[in-house]
Amino acid sequence: MAKAKRTITRKTIKPGKDITASMAEDFRQSLRKFLDQGVVEMTIDLTGVKMIDSVGLGILIATHNSLENVGGSLSITNVSQNIYNLFNTMRLDQHFEVKTETAH
Repeated sequence: MAKAKRTITRKTIKPGKDITASMAEDFRQSLRKFLDQGVVEMTIDLTGVKMIDSVGLGILIATHNSLENVGGSLSITNVSQNIYNLFNTMRLDQHFEVKTETAH
């Protein structure tokens, strides 16, 4: 009996560190790998992320666009207030779901 290939359609990614130019290429490659595997619902958990620079924002926007092109979606969770304010100012929260940090 042939085995069915299992496709992962949902994935949560937790960078755990600031999303800046210095780590951008590795982060971009990780996200691309999941997209290539068929992930269409992606959550990026920003626990531990205190800063996102313009390169990091570009990666998030490109990921959102790639997911949208295949009928998928991007959500960002555990966003610090400063990063939430940035997303809100840039109106990125109108393009993908953004959830602030949960109270502990």
